[in-house]
Amino acid sequence: MRIPALQTSLLTVLLFLLVPLLATSVQAAEFKMGVVDPQSVLEKSKAGKRALDGLKEYVSTRQKLLAKDEEDLRNYEKQLKEQAPKWNDAEKKEKEGQFRTKVQDFQKRAQEFNMELQKKQKELVDEYMKKISVATQTVAEKGGVALVVDKGSEQTVKIVIYNKDTIDLTEQVIKEFDRVNK
Repeated sequence: MRIPALQTSLLTVLLFLLVPLLATSVQAAEFKMGVVDPQSVLEKSKAGKRALDGLKEYVSTRQKLLAKDEEDLRNYEKQLKEQAPKWNDAEKKEKEGQFRTKVQDFQKRAQEFNMELQKKQKELVDEYMKKISVATQTVAEKGGVALVVDKGSEQTVKIVIYNKDTIDLTEQVIKEFDRVNK
């Protein structure tokens, strides 16, 4: 049991001796840092714009379908109100039940659409974040940048409070992204 304790103590002493040496060599090397706004890359790159336009078209089509369904519901409701005086209580109750079912079906479709849209948005963001990361890595390696931080934006969480323009790699990443993702 004494041997592992002795080895652990010896390793600890060696680490304390090596860490200052490693830190000195790291400090001697130039440390470059950059920031990127992935949201801007997505919105300003050609491939990103195409993807966002496709998503907007999808949303528009689905919204038109929902608007048509909503209009049909309103017309059905208007029709029910006009014909209600002609019905007895049993018929009124039956028609009101049918209307409630139609409203519930509409609400369910609208909810499903919202969930589908959230899923598509997440898939798009996940896919493009991978591509943006690859482009960022390429730009960073070419420029000798050791660390790149997500700058964030007004639409997302703002991570970087201040940065010099000289370390903002967003435009370079957009160019690299467009070069790779035609």
